[in-house]
Amino acid sequence: MASLFIGTSGFAYPSWKPDFYPPKVPQKDFLKYYATRLNAVEINYTFRRLPSASTLESWVAATPEGFVFALKAHMRITHMLRLKESEFTDVFFRAIDPLRTTRRLGPVLFQLPPNFNADIPTLAAFLEKLPQDVRCAFEFRNKTWLVDEVYRLLEKHGASLCLAESDKLEIPHVLTAGFVHARLRKPEYSDSDLAQIGERVRGLLEGGRDVYAFFKHEETAAGALYAERILKQFRATSGAAATRKDGK
Repeated sequence: MASLFIGTSGFAYPSWKPDFYPPKVPQKDFLKYYATRLNAVEINYTFRRLPSASTLESWVAATPEGFVFALKAHMRITHMLRLKESEFTDVFFRAIDPLRTTRRLGPVLFQLPPNFNADIPTLAAFLEKLPQDVRCAFEFRNKTWLVDEVYRLLEKHGASLCLAESDKLEIPHVLTAGFVHARLRKPEYSDSDLAQIGERVRGLLEGGRDVYAFFKHEETAAGALYAERILKQFRATSGAAATRKDGK
């Protein structure tokens, strides 16, 4: 069976005390504690700056084997260069190499701006240049990208269409890779909502696809608690632990 990696988009939130973080856990130990309850985190920090090797090494040291970090690609790639060929893409992947070499790297998420209309030749050229051993996902926020030609391109290169919840754009449930990157953005989920998410995740796992799912961070710890609830259910019923696999 494939693996479920689940968590939140970020972890460094003092307001999650005491519902998620115990009152006595200092902020410097948040990641270490977070990793005792969840097995993945989506990092937005890399959208604005390149991480240092020492920062990534400290993340690895603070978390157990099998814990993974999904990273948002730098804004220079997605918002400034808009996927145009540039040495900076190589610079970004070199910067995150400490996670790749320790097998702690989850998907790299390329979140495109809403005013970026579909440019299929540029996407095709960009996909050709991506490292073959890194899982990549694309979050399109403009409806012009949601067409079969784009889906076929993603599938050809083993890249995932990011299944992101949004009030502004409905993303179709199209599977283009051997893994799924899902972003759960609602502020609240009912028991029924979580049950439906669990069933969708189970279907994907049984179909052989690894699932990376991230709840939105809020001022409260609700997202982290939702993620933990789903992870516990899967571990109890199917033993779906986080075991990173090589390749796409």
